[in-house]
Amino acid sequence: MTTPTQKDLISANRKDIHIDLAKSDASRSLRPHPLDLITLPHTALPEMDFNEVNTTCQFLNRTLSFPFMITGMTGGTMRGDTLNLAFAEVASQCKVALGVGSQRGSIARNRSQNELRRLAPDIPLIGNIGGVQLAQENGLDLAKAAVDDLEADALAIHLNPLQEIIQPEGDRNWRGVLTAIEKAVRDLPCPVLVKEVGAGINLPVAQKLQNVGVRHIDVACAAGTSWARIEAERLPEEARDIYEPFLDWGHLITDILPEMRQSLKDVTLIGSGGLRDGLDLAKLLWLGCDIGGGASILLKALESEALDIQQVDLHKSLETLKEQLTIALFLTGHKTPVFRDEVSGIR
Repeated sequence: MTTPTQKDLISANRKDIHIDLAKSDASRSLRPHPLDLITLPHTALPEMDFNEVNTTCQFLNRTLSFPFMITGMTGGTMRGDTLNLAFAEVASQCKVALGVGSQRGSIARNRSQNELRRLAPDIPLIGNIGGVQLAQENGLDLAKAAVDDLEADALAIHLNPLQEIIQPEGDRNWRGVLTAIEKAVRDLPCPVLVKEVGAGINLPVAQKLQNVGVRHIDVACAAGTSWARIEAERLPEEARDIYEPFLDWGHLITDILPEMRQSLKDVTLIGSGGLRDGLDLAKLLWLGCDIGGGASILLKALESEALDIQQVDLHKSLETLKEQLTIALFLTGHKTPVFRDEVSGIR
């Protein structure tokens, strides 16, 4: 049994502040949304029945009703755990994948999240720890504990150097992270999924990950929730000025995803970073990702301003995403959410 440190307790308070900021306009990137520059090719003669469109897909050896993952954002506090329980129940009903936020805090405070697996026995559950934590002493033990507690189908290793630089309590020593990921790929009983948190993973980094055995990557690009802006909101104004030029730092998904799809044939690519609706999801699939991901729009649907849990609204939001994707597929002449054979100027 582990005993929570003062740093763990500070982290718990920080996580709840993160939830509030993630729901606010302060967390929004100010860059133009890259998906607004994409227009999917309209098919005036689809030659199919709308009801023939089948959005189901396979992910981590489980069937999803459509290619979408609620990406990890929170957990490890009473409020965060309550949100995750609600996410799990609705994700199971809607048959989408679910990632949790970093599990380090919950493990340190002996707060098991195994209830998520009971609520969602048939969907992919993805655990989560930080790359820096993985590279530290006993990091692999932490990773194994995260997988075991959640009975996870995969473990996400999040890479967030920009966030850590701005965060007052952030980790600045990033030595040994790639080697630690390689060991995790070799020793964990489930696949490793490597993800950014809003600044993107480009092809050179993705190739390094592929070379050490990673086969699932969430590119998590700029234009959505900006964790740099969230951390900056926690700083005094004089300190914030230092980081102002970097608050919208990062790759845009339209710049990197097509090249990654061409080069990484055996890697499952999750596209996230500013997903707003089912048309955005269709555009991400068209650009080359296998699964789309998002969290902040669903967080706003789930938790009201009064902090009430609204599972009905979350369920409606997910069903709307699916229906919008179905419409986009029909209007582009596709019966399934696979655009691999498309020939376009962007790819």
